[in-house]
Amino acid sequence: MRELIKLRTDRRETLVDITPQVRDLVRRSGVRNGLVAVYAQGSTAALMIQENWDDSVQRDVVELLRKLIPQGVWQHDVQDGNGDAHLKSGLVGPSETIPVIEGRLGLSTWQNIFFCEFDGPRRNRTVVCTILADAEAES
Repeated sequence: MRELIKLRTDRRETLVDITPQVRDLVRRSGVRNGLVAVYAQGSTAALMIQENWDDSVQRDVVELLRKLIPQGVWQHDVQDGNGDAHLKSGLVGPSETIPVIEGRLGLSTWQNIFFCEFDGPRRNRTVVCTILADAEAES
């Protein structure tokens, strides 16, 4: 099963929790055991599994990346001013794979899936969600 998760972001840099959407897709797929792969389309976005207890960790992630990769000092900034967004996206990575165990996401209590926006705000962002069943476990 493959479906698209459509997002809108409201800031230049932010982490958006997409766990409820992915959890719903897994439920609707009927897959009991397997994998769910999530992939952020776009070269200035990424995906990350991170703590969900409060948003301080998400703010810390954004702040760390701002310090490591500042805006406005990269060669690509000459083209469109978002060189840092490309570097942040490449560092974090575009995808995550999560096990599906007994019909549920195999995340721990404190883990959620976050879409990482590094070049917002954007009206249209897309995450491709692909759910694969373990053929042996499903038969």
